[in-house]
Amino acid sequence: MRLGLVREGWGGMNVLGVDACGKQGWVGIRLTDGAYAGSLMDLRLDRLIERAAEVDAIAVDMPLGLVEKGWRGADIAARALLGVRRSSVFPIAPRTAWQEPDYRAAADRCQELTGNRLSQQAWALRPKLLEARACWLADERIHEVHPEVSFCALAGGVPPAYAKKTWRGQNLRRSLLAEAGLVLPDEMGEADRVPVDDVLDAAVAAWSAHRIALGTANRVPEVPEPDAEGRLVEIRY
Repeated sequence: MRLGLVREGWGGMNVLGVDACGKQGWVGIRLTDGAYAGSLMDLRLDRLIERAAEVDAIAVDMPLGLVEKGWRGADIAARALLGVRRSSVFPIAPRTAWQEPDYRAAADRCQELTGNRLSQQAWALRPKLLEARACWLADERIHEVHPEVSFCALAGGVPPAYAKKTWRGQNLRRSLLAEAGLVLPDEMGEADRVPVDDVLDAAVAAWSAHRIALGTANRVPEVPEPDAEGRLVEIRY
């Protein structure tokens, strides 16, 4: 994958938002100048990014930067920002916990480094987290986002009142995207096979990617910690 911002072949500003969708792999939403420009789906994140051609920024809903000890400041700040939706942000264990071969060893390492054990729910992210982190380390266009943080920003700093898997929650999120100029069609092509909440998460990740490409995106925390590889541990929106 290429490093840095590249724009070749396409007109306008092109970005990609990506969300993990279980056994189906990854779903991506492309935007051109902030407007919907298509969907992609692939079992592998690196292949999905390659299929998206040249884009200026890529926002992925997955923890990417990892600290060496303690909990990530990005997750603590995001939970404080989200209020009623704070449970959607999992505390992410330090880097070495993810290198352990099984949950028990990872939870023990997490206890040693943070004072608390890693949750089973967070451990379930491991395959996708390591896959996405490898892409992040290889491609400077990739940034970490969290959909609920982005939807909160879309709503003027107000966390969504309804959970993303509910009827009202999904209608609210689709309306927020449409008000921002990101109108999702009824027929989504490849993304037609993906659960609605994953499509909406990829779409709002793309909205954040557009802001990143424009240089107008915000971050939590305000002063990010460095990852062991030298990149910042932050959530953009």
